[in-house]
Amino acid sequence: MNIDDLKNTWNDDVSYNTPEISIEHKNKINLPLEKIRKNMRMEFWSTIGILIFGFAVVWIPVPEAPFKFKFYLTVLLFSMVIIISFFFSKFFKLYRDIGNPMMKTYDSLKDLMHQFDLNKQYYLSFMLSFVPFLVCELIIVIEFLPHRKPLGNLQTATTVISTLAVGLFGLFFIGKYWYRIFYGKYVQQIENLINELKK
Repeated sequence: MNIDDLKNTWNDDVSYNTPEISIEHKNKINLPLEKIRKNMRMEFWSTIGILIFGFAVVWIPVPEAPFKFKFYLTVLLFSMVIIISFFFSKFFKLYRDIGNPMMKTYDSLKDLMHQFDLNKQYYLSFMLSFVPFLVCELIIVIEFLPHRKPLGNLQTATTVISTLAVGLFGLFFIGKYWYRIFYGKYVQQIENLINELKK
């Protein structure tokens, strides 16, 4: 068999003939997809609101706070913006793909499920990426806010390490729970519909 025959065979095998999804299944799939898009929009705008609130809290209500305290917190907030921008660029790609779905074939749905799996990992990484910021903010607060009684070395170390441990596990479990409530149950609905199409 020569190369031209191989090319022709390959082209014949490409799944142009993959069966299209019925209108009924498309309607069932569109509902959870729209719920996911709605939750992604809500999460994006609430994150923007939280960041604006964070900058306002640092600079507006505490005019007598030391400049270094405000400066360090501002640098941390800007660092958070960079991290958030990276992860939201990943989420936006999925948001755009859901908004313009080629929901005509079983293969396109399988590809969408693969994207959901990737974004679940991004989502958990996104939540865990805030642990270092939590620890840094705690250190800044310990160093700059006045205490009635100065913290000893052991107290400071215990506070930072316990915050790191609680923050790590807390954000991981909150991230998993949040994902399941806002996205996971809808992804599961789509997965169930794909399993129906297999039959």
